[in-house]
Amino acid sequence: MTAIEMKPGSWWIGVNIRSHDLFEGLWPIPHGVSLNSYLVCGRDVALIDLVREWSGSARTYLDQIESTGVRPSEVRYLILNHLEPDHTDFINTFRRIAPGVEILSTPKGIEMAGHLFGISEGVRTVQDGEELDLGEGKKLVFYHTPFVHWPETMVTYEADSGILYSCDAFGGFGALKGILFDDQVQECDSQFYYDEMLRYYANIVANFARPVQNAIKKLAALQIAMVAPSHGLVWRAKPAEVIERYARFAGYSSGAAERGITLIWSSMYGNTKTAVDAVMRGIASENVPIDLFEVPTIHESYILASIFKNRGIAVGAPTYEVGLFPPMAHLLDSAERKHMRNKKAIRFGSFGWSGGAQKEFDALAESLQWEQKGTLEFRGAPTPEQLQEAQELGAAFARSIRDED
Repeated sequence: MTAIEMKPGSWWIGVNIRSHDLFEGLWPIPHGVSLNSYLVCGRDVALIDLVREWSGSARTYLDQIESTGVRPSEVRYLILNHLEPDHTDFINTFRRIAPGVEILSTPKGIEMAGHLFGISEGVRTVQDGEELDLGEGKKLVFYHTPFVHWPETMVTYEADSGILYSCDAFGGFGALKGILFDDQVQECDSQFYYDEMLRYYANIVANFARPVQNAIKKLAALQIAMVAPSHGLVWRAKPAEVIERYARFAGYSSGAAERGITLIWSSMYGNTKTAVDAVMRGIASENVPIDLFEVPTIHESYILASIFKNRGIAVGAPTYEVGLFPPMAHLLDSAERKHMRNKKAIRFGSFGWSGGAQKEFDALAESLQWEQKGTLEFRGAPTPEQLQEAQELGAAFARSIRDED
């Protein structure tokens, strides 16, 4: 993709990364990710966020800037909404190209620039609500939005055009498929962009529901014509829709999640696996949606997104050495670290010479503030009677999710 003019004098100059690297060293991005940077041109030129030097992005990025008719050396202001390296890794190289550029960020952002990149000169802090007049009708306003999702984060609002450069807020995984705007998404791709946005939120932002809600409230009075995040689509047709999505995602953390069930299962020798189908039959009989994942076969990135979204969690896992099967324990620990609380849960599974998995699950559920709605353990392979119990357990659990007030 080449640079795209979003409004007169306001350009998207990002890059699309198609790589099998792990985002943040943790999260798979089999469909890539976009690194969105923006150029705003008045009498002076401002650059909002940079890119990471990744998969040839640096050369593409400089070509993008020059395609707007602006030479990189002409950029007067470099605005850093966020200091995470996917936004800033190119900073020292860019300063060699544009040695006169002035770096603007929050006080904590300037502090981080020193620690991360050794930069202490040519920098200036901007206060919450401070304005920057670029001339020719272009005025930028800065709003601090701490812990969305780092403490130094801010957003930049272009007052004349109503563009909100929202940093990681309202972003998503997934390289852009030859388009930039929400109204260019083909119907067959709409679920892809939604799922990648949910997964991004669950993996990156889920720990910060209250700051997200505070930021949405803080920005509510702005006349937002376009939401331009650091990753994913730019929302020009329905900017309110993406804000509503993030508000809904933030609500998931307080228990206002979807009426669905995430069924996660592990099996050492197939005994617990046998009960999975029975539990699923029970859930399906009550017409409650199911997301099914085998642990550890499926990467936790996708499982956490489903746990985050749904009200119900069904855990099928055996006892392993007097404890919960380790891959399952690791996954639930990740859910706890992401504060995926206020769920309803059941657990079922096999044991051999000793139990013990349920005791560990009880401790995890208490920490997660999950309300347990039933359990079923069986020694070795489940009997026909126990499979019937498993089906009834799934059905009763589904009803508790479906009929919840």
